[in-house]
Amino acid sequence: MPNTFLTAQEIARASLPILREQLVFPNLCWRDFDTASARRGDVVQVRKPAVFAAKEFTSSVQTQDVGEQSVLCKLDKLADVSVSLTAREMALNVEDFTAQILRPAMVAIAEKVNADGLELYRDVYQYTGQAGTTPDGLDDFANARKLLSRAKAPVSPRYAVWDLDADAAFCQLDAVVGADKSGSTQALREGAIGRIQGLDNYASAAVRIHKAGSLAATGDITVKNAASAGASQLVLTGASMTGTLVRGDLMLVGAEQYVVAEDAEAASNEITVHVAPALRGNAASGVKVTKVGDHTANLAFGQAAFGFISRPLEPAHGAESYVTDFEGLSLRVTLGYDMATKAQMLSVDTLYGYKTLYPELAVRVLG
Repeated sequence: MPNTFLTAQEIARASLPILREQLVFPNLCWRDFDTASARRGDVVQVRKPAVFAAKEFTSSVQTQDVGEQSVLCKLDKLADVSVSLTAREMALNVEDFTAQILRPAMVAIAEKVNADGLELYRDVYQYTGQAGTTPDGLDDFANARKLLSRAKAPVSPRYAVWDLDADAAFCQLDAVVGADKSGSTQALREGAIGRIQGLDNYASAAVRIHKAGSLAATGDITVKNAASAGASQLVLTGASMTGTLVRGDLMLVGAEQYVVAEDAEAASNEITVHVAPALRGNAASGVKVTKVGDHTANLAFGQAAFGFISRPLEPAHGAESYVTDFEGLSLRVTLGYDMATKAQMLSVDTLYGYKTLYPELAVRVLG
């Protein structure tokens, strides 16, 4: 009896649940999915979740517009794993094929999807903690919580994604190690920190490390030209100023926190920097500017801070191809034959994009 080979449909249906369970960051974001097929590079319009303010009722209600704001998102991420298969591997049953091929492939795709999302830290301007010092105490949760509450982030859901060093430090906290006092030893047995101070906490090896620009000066760096509230550009100066600022750099202008929105380079002892958000108040000439150095960009955020946008790819033409999707995640599996190498090829890919929707609902916890 001839071998029965796996089909693209069988592989796709076995792959998607594995991918979903491996993802971390996309599952914590506000998600946008449409069943219409798209291609890499397409730009789609995404509706942001509405934000309202509670008003004191007096004699009549104060109506608020839903204000369905939309943003454009480019579907510029295509995570792909392509492998060469033998006839023996193609003849495996689904369970063995999943263990040997699919699970490692889905782990690799999930790592890329998570890492791409965590790059959104570059849009986040609020921060707490000390650059170069791993978060290791309950005060790190409390300070992140304070900034989120000050920004009026919804109380729930709130999430935090920590690098592995911070996660290891938190797992040694008395509040976690002493979990048996609360009647549950799950956190101690699983090495998980769970929910602390209103944050659902996750660990990820994909948390990004920010390499700050090289901007330096002899003495203080200050605002050169006064700028009014609402401005998004500052001219900074300093003696013997050299170097660069890179997108995602953090800085204090007086006592206010900002993020560098575009790369910039110093020339003639000054640098023009685009900041986000727009200046909250006037920045007088001579105000001191302090730049934050290299740091691990742990993130605490409300769900509406970031958006994960996914669209199904079109089935590949001229090959056996199948597209499956479920609850905002899509996967394409294509089987083909490479005449150059005379090998059966398996390609698994997924199309997506990320967008920062409300950066004020996120906080960097420096490490």
